[in-house]
Amino acid sequence: MQHTAPHIASHAAPHAVTIRRAEESDIPRIDVLLGQVLDVHHAGRPDLFRAHARKYDDDQLRAIIADDDRPIFVADIPGLPVAGYAFCVFQRHPDDHILTDITTLYVDDLCVDEAARGTHVGSALYRHVIGFARESGCHNVTLNVWSCNPQAMAFYEHMGLRPYKVGMEALL
Repeated sequence: MQHTAPHIASHAAPHAVTIRRAEESDIPRIDVLLGQVLDVHHAGRPDLFRAHARKYDDDQLRAIIADDDRPIFVADIPGLPVAGYAFCVFQRHPDDHILTDITTLYVDDLCVDEAARGTHVGSALYRHVIGFARESGCHNVTLNVWSCNPQAMAFYEHMGLRPYKVGMEALL
């Protein structure tokens, strides 16, 4: 099933973006955006990502929304509630033999609705995540980006992120 959102003018001002914690009532829009992310990943790596699958069912989303260790932030813009989201996870490695005991805020998923790209939703979400991580006493913010998604890589580099490790593979 294809979901489409209304077209939003690409000249919307950054101040028109409101960031807040996700609520259960946001689940239908979050599902749409999760589908858009899956479509990008499936198009880039159909050998790894299933078409028309769901990353989370609604019960899993409700549990994540209620979990303070896994905050989800959503971005609202005029005419399009939940124009984007950022799924985050606090990570620590206490008592690890080689890793220091720092707190990291890992961005598990960040998405901007196709209809809202170019409206500063992604940068507003990312800046909010950075501020939240600072306020929460985190040492760093990390994320993974698939090499088959060069637009995402360019966005994150524009936001100041730099690679700190690289995953590699050999297809057999």
